[in-house]
Amino acid sequence: MSDKRPIGIFDSGLGGLTVMKEIVKLMPNENIVYFGDTGRVPYGTRSREIINKYAMQDEKFLLNNDVKLIVAACGTVSSVVADTKHSLPVPFFEVISYAAQMAVKATKNKKIGVIGTSATINSGSHKNKILELDSTIQVFTNACTLFVPFVEEGWISADDDVVLGMVSKYLEPLKQSGVDTLILGCTHYPILCDVISKVMGDGVTLINPGEALALAVKQYLDDSDTATDDTTACYDFFVSDKTAAFEKTAEMLLGRKIDYNQVKQVDIDKI
Repeated sequence: MSDKRPIGIFDSGLGGLTVMKEIVKLMPNENIVYFGDTGRVPYGTRSREIINKYAMQDEKFLLNNDVKLIVAACGTVSSVVADTKHSLPVPFFEVISYAAQMAVKATKNKKIGVIGTSATINSGSHKNKILELDSTIQVFTNACTLFVPFVEEGWISADDDVVLGMVSKYLEPLKQSGVDTLILGCTHYPILCDVISKVMGDGVTLINPGEALALAVKQYLDDSDTATDDTTACYDFFVSDKTAAFEKTAEMLLGRKIDYNQVKQVDIDKI
C-alpha cells in the first residue's frame, strides 16, 4: 500500500543535506521534509543533555509535519541519543549503525578509521557498533573539528593548499595506522571526499553515512510496502535561523538547484 507521507530528515545544520542527496538518488519519488537547526548549530560541542533536548524538539517538529519515518542525519545525534527512537510513533533511522555495517563489510585488513565531531568521537558509538559486529577489528578514531566550518565556508577543493594542509593534519594519524576503510562520521564530510581521498590514497575505502542510511531506508520502504506511488516529489526545507544562511551552501551540499520559496524559518523553541 502506497504511503505518500513525506520522509522526515533533521540535522543540526545543513550537513544532513548530503544524506538527503543520497535518499533522493535512490528514491526520487519520495516526498521529503528537511529541518536544519541552523540557529543552534553545531551540536557536536554540546552536552549530552542539550543534544537530547534539541533532538526531541527536532523530532516533534517533523512529526507535526506528518512524516512516515524520521532520519537523524546527524552523526552527533546518532551517537549520543539514538535511543530517542523508543518514544517515537514512526520508524527512526540513524547514520551510525548502517555506516558501521558497511565499513565492516568493506575492510580487508580489519583496520577501520572513524572521523567525526568531538561529541561523536568521544561517545565511542562507531567503535562500539563495529566491535559488536566483529570484535577482531581494530578501530582508530580522530575528531576533525575544523572540517565542518571549512565545508560551511565552501573551502573544499583538493587543489587548495590550505584545505589540503588542514585535512592532512587531521588524517595523518589514521593514515599512519594503516586503515583501509574510513567512516566519514559527520554528514558534512562527504563534501570533502576528494581531498580526503587524496590524503588517504586510493587503497582506502571511504564510507559515506548518507549512502549507507539511504540503502536502509529504501529497504524498509520496499519491505513494508510504504513507498509512495507519486511520480513527482515535493521537498520542503525548514531552518531555525534566517534562510539566507541556508541558501549559501545548500545547493553545494545537496548537489541540485533549490526553489528557495520552499525554504521557511521556524521558531523551534515554540514547537
